[in-house]
Amino acid sequence: MDVNKSVKAFIFDDDNTGETLVMTVYEYVDPSYGMYIWPSSPVLAQYVWHNRNFVKDKTVLEIGAGTALPGLTAAKCGACVYLTDSAFSPKCFELCRDNIQANDLKENDNLKIFSLTWGMFCPNVLTLKPVDIILGSDCFYDPDVFEAILVTISFIFTKYPKARFWCTYQERSADWTIRHLLKKWNLSCRAVSLESFDAEGGNIAGSNMPGRHEIRMFEIAKEHQESD
Repeated sequence: MDVNKSVKAFIFDDDNTGETLVMTVYEYVDPSYGMYIWPSSPVLAQYVWHNRNFVKDKTVLEIGAGTALPGLTAAKCGACVYLTDSAFSPKCFELCRDNIQANDLKENDNLKIFSLTWGMFCPNVLTLKPVDIILGSDCFYDPDVFEAILVTISFIFTKYPKARFWCTYQERSADWTIRHLLKKWNLSCRAVSLESFDAEGGNIAGSNMPGRHEIRMFEIAKEHQESD
């Protein structure tokens, strides 16, 4: 094994049904943000798992996929999944493929990888199956990219107006906000309580990563669209 490569196991379970899902994720010691797991990722994957009956047979697109834990969790729950990351981060695509194999999945018509760079036009989006859910974990890590992310989301919503953007992020500054950008791009936003999907503790899926206080989750949609 590469000395800079490590592996983590995430165990999602449901005490009511007895169902369990184990996800294996490789990460690398690397300067690139997308090469290792951030605390927001297992929280979003937990939300996907909690909503697995809704996610099944849906079309899911993950932006800034990196290790792709949320997107691959959706794939294991029966969704058609597109994993995307920046065209300037080719290592992330290799990592996505490593993690696809690690979870006994295969690239096919229901699990594809392609580049989608925030703020840039991506013709691939026009050829997708109708997107139901967009996933993004800790994409809002730098105010300089906030608008580029929401431009991309708004563009996808223009093509697929019924889609929802499920995003988790780690709060790094109380002064950072996307409120004005949501208004500019005609987007609505609602907070999702971590408690509502059993993610309020500090041991999400056995990860020992923080799941409360500094982690937030939102669902963003096209403005004036009622939530399901």
